Amino acid sequence: MMQNQGSPQTGKIIPPGATVGILGGGQLGRMMVLQGAPLGYRFITLDPAPDSPCGQVSRQITAAYDDVEAARRLAEQADVITYEFENVDAGVAALLAEQSYVPQGSKLLYTTQHRLREKRAIEAAGATVAPYAEVTSAEETLAAVQKCGTPCVLKTATGGYDGKGQFVIRSEEQAVQAYEELSAAGTELVLEQFIHFQCELSVIAARSTLGEITTFPVAENIHVDNILHLSIVPARVPEEVQRRAEKMAADIAESMNAVGLLAVELFCTADGQLYVNELAPRPHNSGHYTMEACDTSQFEQHVRAICGLPLGSPALRAPVVMVNILGEHIPDVMERMVSTDAAAMQLNVVPKYHLYGKEEAKHKRKMGHINVLCHNIEDALAWINQTNIWRNK
Repeated sequence: MMQNQGSPQTGKIIPPGATVGILGGGQLGRMMVLQGAPLGYRFITLDPAPDSPCGQVSRQITAAYDDVEAARRLAEQADVITYEFENVDAGVAALLAEQSYVPQGSKLLYTTQHRLREKRAIEAAGATVAPYAEVTSAEETLAAVQKCGTPCVLKTATGGYDGKGQFVIRSEEQAVQAYEELSAAGTELVLEQFIHFQCELSVIAARSTLGEITTFPVAENIHVDNILHLSIVPARVPEEVQRRAEKMAADIAESMNAVGLLAVELFCTADGQLYVNELAPRPHNSGHYTMEACDTSQFEQHVRAICGLPLGSPALRAPVVMVNILGEHIPDVMERMVSTDAAAMQLNVVPKYHLYGKEEAKHKRKMGHINVLCHNIEDALAWINQTNIWRNK
């Protein structure tokens, strides 16, 4: 946990009672509302889906994200505007910045929407990324593969999440196929050297409009099918590695003049080297554990940061394991929620359920999460295993 003043920055203070506009109506916006409302703020969201997860707990403007007139209505009704996902239309973001108060601005969004720009910004902050190369043809892809070695990963520079927009190249013979498949997206491509990491980590940094910076405790993340499955806190890495990871996240937030939250995902090698994988300028799945396990949740912290309030303590109250609920897990989760949980009592853990209010439980779709509070991480992992919810799905 890190907390410092950072570089002074002049920003408006948006007092409680004001209205926060959220571009995007998904679960991140929903939890932002639920955690920000106790501070006295009102909320309105813009999302194309009627009865969005966020719209269920706040006012909603139902319109496409690139609907300029709807964006103007959001600007008129909100005292401050934030976003809950990266793929915001750049034109709408610029319009909102002109007609309303968007403390996050559009520069950070512009940078993190594009992998090449993002990598250069990370390097400018003094952090390390995996060796990479921009490629514009099948020949350049093959040359880059030969230089980086296999396995390596070809990625689209824009779009892509949960493993989409990526091709793992395991032999030189796959280079042309990878280029042909991903170049169809019509975006720049970047080839990354594969890092043989021991574990994946993430740090959520917060930076306020006044320049104050905090970092939440480091999470150790485990993915299944390129989707986050578990976040384990405290991370099972040496404290010295945790301190370096937190400092790296704070330095990147400071260097990029971030406002609000910045999630920094990292690879950690067996010898403790850290490589930044990617950034997300918003609340992040791997920070959901903060809702019960920290003095201040990532969602409350984000509202505090964009409104110019003093940042809250990010201190960890208890060890925790966050486990994601996907569409295929919903029937078992619902059954467990209405039953007495003997395993939780026996293991002395406290599962805290969060369902996002999504209408359709699609396979591999994030429908909710559970924060398993514990005295010992192994007890929380044992509860997750004993439920059988996440086995063979």
